[in-house]
Formats: sequence, C-alpha cells, structure tokens
Amino acid sequence: MRIDLSSAPGDPERPNEDWLSAAIPASGGGVLVALDGVTPPPGEVGCVHGVPWFAARLGGRLTELSGSRRDMPLDRVLAESIAATADAHRETCDLSHVRTPQATVVIVRWDESCVEHLVLSDSVLLLQAPGGEVRAVLDDRLDRIPREQLRTNASADLLRNAEGGFFTAAADPAVAARAVTGRTPRAEVRAVAALTDGASRWTDTFGEGDWAECLAVLRKEGAQSLIDRVRTLETDPARQHGRGKRHDDASAAYAEL
Repeated sequence: MRIDLSSAPGDPERPNEDWLSAAIPASGGGVLVALDGVTPPPGEVGCVHGVPWFAARLGGRLTELSGSRRDMPLDRVLAESIAATADAHRETCDLSHVRTPQATVVIVRWDESCVEHLVLSDSVLLLQAPGGEVRAVLDDRLDRIPREQLRTNASADLLRNAEGGFFTAAADPAVAARAVTGRTPRAEVRAVAALTDGASRWTDTFGEGDWAECLAVLRKEGAQSLIDRVRTLETDPARQHGRGKRHDDASAAYAEL
C-alpha cells in the first residue's frame, strides 16, 4: 500500500484551514480524510476558536471513528463527529450562527471487501478501477447555484446549509444525511484520491487535464507536484480563476490499494 499526502496554505501569512489525515488500522484496510475549512467573510461568526481549530477537531474525530468503528457507516461517523465537535465549544460559542466554523468533507475507507466513501460539498473524491478508468464522486449542489445568487455574503448566507442551497459540516449532525455516500467492491478499485478545491482546480478550474490525468499526476509525481502545478497556473495573469480566491489552501491525498 502506498499513501501520499500534501497540503499547502493559500497564503503563507495565514493558517492553513484544510485538514488531511490517513490511518492504517491494525485490523487492516485504511482511511483517508480531507476537510476544507470554509473561510468566513469579515465580521461576526459566533465562535471564539476559528476555522483551523474546528477543522482539526472535526478531522481528528472523523479519522478516529472511521478507523476504529468499522461497524459504523460513514454518514453516522460524520454525524457523531459533528456532534462531538459541537459539544467541545457549545458553552463558549453561538453554534446557531450561519457562519459558525464549517468545512467540506471527504472520507474514504477500505478493507478487503469494499471501499466506502462520503463526500459533502465541493471537495473531490477520485476512484480508479483496475483498468485505469477514473470516476469522480462529487457533491455538485454548490455548482448548480447560479453565480448571481452567491454574489454577496448575505445572499450566500441564505443558501448555506439550507434547502435549495448547499451543505457543509458545521454544528448540526443532521447534515450528514445530505452527504453523497456509496460502496464499491474492493476488487473494482485500484487507487483513490481526495482533493480539496484548492487542488482540484487543476482540472475543474484550469482544465489542464481530466480527472484521469489528474490522478496520473498524483501517481507519477506525487501530491505536492499537483499542488505546485496549481500554484504555477495561479500566477499566470492570462488564466481565469473562476469563483473564489486566486490562491486557496490546497490539499491532496492519494492511496494505492
């Protein structure tokens, strides 16, 4: 088994709000977890801790439960991890605030029989078949929202964790039911990759290659090389960056099973 992880901040002067982890339980198999902490706009968010604290708390709990509780489906792992993280700052923070710390989530877990996955919001999971075909597992609700509805912070807040909008892991465990989940026979998966949107933009923003070519970069050159390629593209003034920041936190995890 080969596992490769890399993460880089979008701005070296600011904390990286992504979280990446991998676990290889003694019982066998493995787990990858990738979170992309949502940077709030300036102003009150109701929390004294901040996004990096939240991502580390949630990511740590997700990693522990995913690896130790194979009997627990991933949507329940997410629900219980959100609840535990909320309890850790319920007494000090206003968890009802629409901008309470939150994150996108990718979890992929495998054993000798199957590969399980969960995706919530706009991070990306890639599954490669033994023949080389690559399937992207996406939660595309954010992409389906017209850009004009996200133009202001106030209009985006109306769609955050709301019907007809998009969902992230914040303080409500019920959001776990909104995640994209699935299971694939282990024999049908050769490799997996998890990408936050700062790394997936090599494909979905800059169009440098399709998902299979993106996975090939991870396999041949490593996770850091994919991030380096993205940073080079971001510094090209001729490139369009779409929505979001010119330089975002970028994380990539790759595992050959």
